[in-house]
Amino acid sequence: MPARIPATIVTGFLGAGKTTLIRHLLDNAGGRRIALIINEFGDLGVDGDILRGCGDETCGEEDIVELSNGCICCTVAEDFVPTMLSLIGRDTPPDHIVIETSGLALPQPLVRAFGWPEISTRVTVDGVVAVVDGPAVAAGQFAANLAAVDAQRRADDGLDHETPLSELFADQMASADMVVVNKTDLMGEAAAEALVSRLKGQVREGVHVVRASHGALPVEVLLGMGAAAEDDMEARHELHHHDGDDDHHHDHDDFESFVIERGEIADPEAFAAQVADTIRAHGILRLKGFVAVEGKPMRLTLQTVGPRVDTCYDQPFGATPRRTRLVVIGEAGLDREAITRALTA
Repeated sequence: MPARIPATIVTGFLGAGKTTLIRHLLDNAGGRRIALIINEFGDLGVDGDILRGCGDETCGEEDIVELSNGCICCTVAEDFVPTMLSLIGRDTPPDHIVIETSGLALPQPLVRAFGWPEISTRVTVDGVVAVVDGPAVAAGQFAANLAAVDAQRRADDGLDHETPLSELFADQMASADMVVVNKTDLMGEAAAEALVSRLKGQVREGVHVVRASHGALPVEVLLGMGAAAEDDMEARHELHHHDGDDDHHHDHDDFESFVIERGEIADPEAFAAQVADTIRAHGILRLKGFVAVEGKPMRLTLQTVGPRVDTCYDQPFGATPRRTRLVVIGEAGLDREAITRALTA
């Protein structure tokens, strides 16, 4: 029987740097043929387009599959398993499969899907990589120190008692074979070391917690763990396990996303500042997309986490209309009209 194809699941909250990490992985694939499955949350598949712009011969258009019909772990039978069968059934199958979950997807149901009879003898979970936004977690977001806030919420009948963000973060830590503390270039040395030490105390024995800047890690660190995670579910202490698929539930109603379109902009720096101001004013979790700049043949890729705005010119527009398209992701209740006015002014 041929060896099972290894698959790496990359999980992490919105804006942690999953796409950046995968892009770096593709740029340094060393001849490996890598297939990608991307579970984008929202109406605009920005992450898929960013990765398609990699131009790497080991990752062609046919090797990137985007699942946008809901959370990947909610659509296992309808989308995920058929996609896997299509990839591994090719005349030249991939050497490795990388799956980027949406920032809201629970990792354990996806790992369990590798036990489905159709694929269980042909693929295996090489490892689950949880990407963490170092500065955000150090500041107390989506980490264990939200317990005090959670307790305060539960003590007050007038408040929402649900804590989907902290529970999701705990699920990601519980499922991980490696935790990548990303953006440590934005932290002091002492703060980064303290966060790494704290996270090491939250994960299973043998799980590595590593530091990274801009998602830059050696391919050999990310691939080849040999965890066979689908055979080790009991050790992963899932918080949200349900016995039946009909009972499977996510707190997706706590989030919303929408797309904003506008024409070309004249000043990229001024627009980046405009985006940052809008994020601060409206509590947006993530804003990303492509910007058309007057006089520039290349599209400007824009990604944000909190008020931080990162931009780079990635590829020509080509036949794509020269329009600015942005996807806004945040907790439910965003003032869409005000945000649209602010970003189209």
